Amino acid sequence: MKKSFYIFLTIIIALSAVFLRSITEPRLLTVRHYHIKNSELKGIKIVFVSDFHVLKNQEKRLDKIIEKINTQKPDIVLLGGDYIKADYPEKSMDIKTIAKHLSQIKPKYTTLAVLGNHDYLYGMNRVKYELEKNNIKVLMNENVPFTIGQKTLYIAGIEDFWEGQPNINKALKSTKEPVILLSHNPDVFPQIPPEVDLTLSGHTHGGQVVLPIFGAPIVPSDYGNKYAQGFVTENNKKMIVTKGLGTSILPIRLNCLPEIIVIDFI
Repeated sequence: MKKSFYIFLTIIIALSAVFLRSITEPRLLTVRHYHIKNSELKGIKIVFVSDFHVLKNQEKRLDKIIEKINTQKPDIVLLGGDYIKADYPEKSMDIKTIAKHLSQIKPKYTTLAVLGNHDYLYGMNRVKYELEKNNIKVLMNENVPFTIGQKTLYIAGIEDFWEGQPNINKALKSTKEPVILLSHNPDVFPQIPPEVDLTLSGHTHGGQVVLPIFGAPIVPSDYGNKYAQGFVTENNKKMIVTKGLGTSILPIRLNCLPEIIVIDFI
């Protein structure tokens, strides 16, 4: 009897610890560094963040994220979409307020963005308007060149894979290597041509809940855990998928900390 009781008590304690961890993780924030060899981009630092899903009461959280981004002293900041929490629009912070806060991001050169599926559901034109009013260019099947010293870098961005009309060829028109491509959804990766040096995506949240050995049981991707998070190489192509900053559906994370991606080209 005593043995059964202690087993039961151990299970209850373990489940309670997991639950407490799952509701605590969304409040945490980590910085994940990648060092990528590319002689044409050597010395350039990019910060990439995605999937904010900011709630009305999370201004301090948003400011903390922005402060952490600025601490990295990036040359360029790239935003991967889903600023809004469209699954609970009544709880989401208004895009006007979000964009005003995001304008406090201070890279050396510029901040660029794409839109995610939540932004389309909330109102694509409204999100785009507010971001661009705050000097954040939104890339919709287009690209912009940047000259940094003697180096010219093209940054391209496509519309959302689920809710938009992504056109990779249009986005890459007239580009020359090196090229970085922004796509909110990583499922476009098999279609990306090899001349793109690096693809940056979000959307998956890393699965939000990641189990030991098994990985994430639920990933919003046709490829399951393959493109859930991290550095992906395939057919000599490279992609980084961030676990994002916010949550969707349930306000929990487990073994899947919110993250800011810092890319140093070496």
